[in-house]
Parts: sequence; C-alpha cells; structure tokens
Amino acid sequence: QVQLVESGGGLVQPGGSLRLSCAASGNIFRINAMGWYRQAPGKERELVATMFNSGSTNYAASVKGRFTISRDNAKNTVYLQMNSLKPEDTAVYYCNAFIIPTSYWGEGTLVTVSS
Repeated sequence: QVQLVESGGGLVQPGGSLRLSCAASGNIFRINAMGWYRQAPGKERELVATMFNSGSTNYAASVKGRFTISRDNAKNTVYLQMNSLKPEDTAVYYCNAFIIPTSYWGEGTLVTVSS
C-alpha cells in the first residue's frame, strides 16, 4: 500500500506558475514510477507527466516545455512545476504511484487558470 497526499493547487492567472507536491508514504521502496494526471470537467483523466525509477521522464505533448516533474528522494516527494499556465490547464491534478500491476492515487488538488 502507498498513500499519496497532494498540495499546491490554487487559482493562478494565465502565464503564471504553480508547483504541485505529492508526498508518498507506505511501501515507497516498491514504487516503479510516479506521475501526475489531470481531469478537466467533462473530460477523461489524462497523463501529464511520469518519472520512472531510472529518472527518465515522459510528458504529454500539451505540457512539454512548460511543465517539469522532479523528485526529492529524501522527502519521498514528487513535484510538478507548472509554468506558462493556460486556461486549458484548469483541472484536478492527481498524483499517481505505480507498483506493478497496481496504481495508487491521491485525492487530487484543483488548479484553476483564470484571469
């Protein structure tokens, strides 16, 4: 079992920045990958960014060059730095931890990009 707690969401103007945090606890040493997903109103949940144990990363095309996923192993925390935010980035952002073959999810944090 893995527990995930997100923080850092909020209201930001277009062009602004936010940093989301995801603190992991439990069987963290078994985690194969961690990532961020988002779900906008009326849409399906989609992948935003993933970081594998090797350190390699993967980003959705819509956020590449604007968002950066990183981790602090000492704090068991994964971050999502979001720059140049757009209204279409508005969504609930969920932290995900993958231990083959199971995904664990946080409760989500709302990001609203609006003027």
